[in-house]
Amino acid sequence: MAKRRIIFIDPKSSTPKYKQIIESVYEGIERKTLKKGDKVPSINQICSDYNLSRDTVMLAFNSLKEKGVLLSRPGKGYYIDSVEIYNQEKVFVLFDELNAFKEDLYNSLINNLKGRASVEVYFHHFNYKVFKNLLSESIGNYTSYIIMPATFDNTSNLIARIPKEKVFILDRLKPDLKDYPVVYQDFEMDFYDALVEGMPYLQKYRKLIFVNPGGKEPAERMAGFEKFCKENDFQYAEIKSLAGIKPSIYEAYFLISDHDLVELVKIAKYYKMKLGKKFGIVSFNDTMLKEVVAGGITTISTDFVEMGKTLAAMLLSRSKAQVRNSSRIIIRNSL
Repeated sequence: MAKRRIIFIDPKSSTPKYKQIIESVYEGIERKTLKKGDKVPSINQICSDYNLSRDTVMLAFNSLKEKGVLLSRPGKGYYIDSVEIYNQEKVFVLFDELNAFKEDLYNSLINNLKGRASVEVYFHHFNYKVFKNLLSESIGNYTSYIIMPATFDNTSNLIARIPKEKVFILDRLKPDLKDYPVVYQDFEMDFYDALVEGMPYLQKYRKLIFVNPGGKEPAERMAGFEKFCKENDFQYAEIKSLAGIKPSIYEAYFLISDHDLVELVKIAKYYKMKLGKKFGIVSFNDTMLKEVVAGGITTISTDFVEMGKTLAAMLLSRSKAQVRNSSRIIIRNSL
């Protein structure tokens, strides 16, 4: 009978050899090829099989002993003492940028992991070089990878360097990453469905204006906006900024940027336009602050708390699902 292989070492990998030993044991436990009470190869055997120094193997074994995974029995060797390795889950999270709603998402993820994983979060700020470098440097150092690819295209070759079972995509359903588990927003239908739900409040407005700066923002939103306006005979316009804008009565503005939100509230105040009467404002991505600004700002928002909860459940269960996160319009005084 062939001897069962437990330790896997890739001499070409940038991951330190001691970490590869640790990951081999973890993967054996996860795949149930290693069970409580099983004996692992001796230090001398691993040194001989993989041409490693004794210090390298001892570093790995001592780490596994400290975490309660390995037990040393004098004169007999090392045995698996615990297969409860949830607290050994180390998660790499790569967000696009830090903002209030991303903080809600992060806190929800942490709360729903319930101490069963350590999380390290990074930001690429929509810079592909930063995205590539952070991802490349992380490979082999984590048990799971949560990646927000944002507007970047053709990231599959880079992400494919990570074992597929460890990767979870966040926020966007991208064609080149269609084989990965994902929690995503449907930006086109989220906007369209919100407008349909908000129709009773929109009927008094003659024109709907979408302030869309483009760039890092999802282009799909414009398709949902146009579809709704054409189906319901609204005058509509898409503009990139508020520069030079003099608003008219019975116009409703839809704003992605919180900077534009503050600016338009100031413009409305200057022209003595009472929000929600003859002039409307709707902002994307709900935050606590928008509940109170200018008497309450209507928002179209995905549920970032739910997104974090779903993501945590998928990660802990190693789910391969592709889940559309819920979105809704929250009506407040500004509409």
